[in-house]
Amino acid sequence: MGYAQTYALDGVIQPVRQSTVSAQAAGRIVALHVKAGDWVKAGQLLGVVDDREAAVGVQKSQAQMQQAEAEMQNAQANYERVHELQSKGFVSKAALDIAQTQLKAGQAGRDQAQASVRQSGLVQGYTRLTAPYEGWVLQTHVQPGDFALPGVPVVTLYASQPLRAVVQVPGSRTTGVQMAVQTEVLIEGGAGDVRAIKPASRQAVPSADPVSQTTEWRFELSAKDSVNLVPGQQVRVQFSQAQSNGLTVLWLPASAVVRRGELTAVYVAVNGGFSLRAIRLGSKVNGSSLEVLAGVRAGDVVALDPVKAGAQVSGGAR
Repeated sequence: MGYAQTYALDGVIQPVRQSTVSAQAAGRIVALHVKAGDWVKAGQLLGVVDDREAAVGVQKSQAQMQQAEAEMQNAQANYERVHELQSKGFVSKAALDIAQTQLKAGQAGRDQAQASVRQSGLVQGYTRLTAPYEGWVLQTHVQPGDFALPGVPVVTLYASQPLRAVVQVPGSRTTGVQMAVQTEVLIEGGAGDVRAIKPASRQAVPSADPVSQTTEWRFELSAKDSVNLVPGQQVRVQFSQAQSNGLTVLWLPASAVVRRGELTAVYVAVNGGFSLRAIRLGSKVNGSSLEVLAGVRAGDVVALDPVKAGAQVSGGAR
């Protein structure tokens, strides 16, 4: 299929799930069990905040629970005695009502003490920072001995999958991105080769940056295609629009292109020889093909070995 226009924008790889674990209790960091680059499992202990004050609160609430339990048992026994005496006519109905009220107050006191025990247990649990899911530690924000406050970041981690490519699209390109019939995420390899990945889905954030006037587009990648990618890695996202008005895009092998300073050219076969012709390139599609926007036409014969072709060019042809 031919494309009328192809262009690419710089992007970056981001994790879809990234979390900053913050302290929920005030206290000094007594232990930090992870560092940047560590792999953690869901629920794994990341760090510990000094819990001595929280431990005292647990002991206090447990003592109050024991006291409330004893008072409730005493009220229960008193109610049973008064109930028996009232059934035999030795005490009035009012005395039985008072004993019943005291029993209900004792039960309420016990329930309140139980809630206090659970609350103090939760507060003590806030001093233990755990991983919300399986993933990699991206950054630690504190060191043992630092003072932590509720909401202060301690550890940032991310899930290795899924990943997405994020691009800031200028307003002038928004319509073209929306109308693109093919979108590819281009990953450059160490040897200069380029791998093209088709995103599984795409989504535009429904707001624009007031300063740069760009809109963020997110292209989610499948686990199979993004297995070797890491957050922060630079990529290019290429958009191709459908062919229209008979226009097609031409491609040339990268080895055929000659670069001399600011000149980009190819050797084109002319009358049994070769002539150097300036061209204008578009976006790189893969490791061996380049898009040509101007300078050559369909049907032109281009030398694949520019060194050999240049040797055959006479001084006048240059």
